[in-house]
Amino acid sequence: MNGSDLLQNLHLMERLKDATRHCYTSQGRHESVAEHSWRLALMAYWISDEFPEVDMNKVIKMCLIHDIGEAFTGDIPTFLKTTSDEMKEEELLFAWVSRLPEPFQTEMRALYDEMIARTTMESRIYKALDGLEAVIAHNESQIDTWLPNEYDLQLVYGYDKVAFSPYLKELRDLIREESIEKIQNESKA
Repeated sequence: MNGSDLLQNLHLMERLKDATRHCYTSQGRHESVAEHSWRLALMAYWISDEFPEVDMNKVIKMCLIHDIGEAFTGDIPTFLKTTSDEMKEEELLFAWVSRLPEPFQTEMRALYDEMIARTTMESRIYKALDGLEAVIAHNESQIDTWLPNEYDLQLVYGYDKVAFSPYLKELRDLIREESIEKIQNESKA
């Protein structure tokens, strides 16, 4: 990518630093999309030893790019996002990807297609981690930032995405235990 294209795209991706997610940080401010994506990529790196047969560099790339569409639409929480919202985000994202120089245009389009199909081990790991990071982040936030529906979501969200992996199921169980403890401590207060 030439320097001009690189700068133009980096400036566009800066939007993800300011695009806030529904979740709050432990210090009480809205988490950004960029922060979520960074920690998701870090999770993939740190679990790479659990999946030696998997191309974890590909998983890390998926984690880094998975929410780029939100640079165009902003973040909409999963439980509020409609099919129409998803289609609009995808349309804007793919229009942008189609203007990228090679090899990034082809590689990113292939990664997105793989992530959407969710049939490879890499795409399944990325999607599982995406859900896990969200519930971890909610456990770290102050419970008074939770919406009423999130008490139940914290206990069940993402289990369908980790079902293929004993390691990820165990991790999800640990996160659930943290959620239960947080909810119980809140009810004692």
